[in-house]
Amino acid sequence: MVLVIDAAHARDCSDMLKDMHRMRKAVFVDGLGWRLPVTRDGLEIDQFDTADAVYLLDVDAKTLCLNASVRLLPTVRPHVLGDLFDQTCDNGAPRSEDVWEISRLCTAPRLDAEAALWARRRICLGLVEYGLLNGIDRYSCVINTSWLAGFLRPGWVCEPLGAPVEINGETLGAFTISVSPATRQKFLDQWRLAPLILAFPEQVAA
Repeated sequence: MVLVIDAAHARDCSDMLKDMHRMRKAVFVDGLGWRLPVTRDGLEIDQFDTADAVYLLDVDAKTLCLNASVRLLPTVRPHVLGDLFDQTCDNGAPRSEDVWEISRLCTAPRLDAEAALWARRRICLGLVEYGLLNGIDRYSCVINTSWLAGFLRPGWVCEPLGAPVEINGETLGAFTISVSPATRQKFLDQWRLAPLILAFPEQVAA
């Protein structure tokens, strides 16, 4: 299942969030060598991990063991693309109530390739379901273009926001992803996942 954790649930889900930040450190800092802030207790937390952030966590329904996660940020507030990589957008990063940003998508290093693939698929479906429930028409993101094929593989309807730009030795591109019932149905059909994959902490506690 994909657990939704926002500011209202952050305190009750603090252990899960620590696991997420620890996983992000293992993936992005230890694995990819990104220069990101890390706390003394080994958590990757940056300036965008604020009360505005919403996290989707793919967890085992029985053990609540973390498999994958992604961060969502409203683009009307500070966010990665708009505040750090606006130069990747020909007309500036989109900022609107119905556009949210996705960032820090990662899977647990302990997973094998097949398990990681299914965790990412559940996160993708969770993103669409969350968007449809919350009036989000598009997600924005910035990615290394070497990951573009994998990024497009699920079948997203994407639009580039500008030509790729080289920044700090990486070629980065900015995109928006459309959120629609058609995309949700496509994911359900091709992956044979159950609908309404999202869950909320109070449901898990119950």
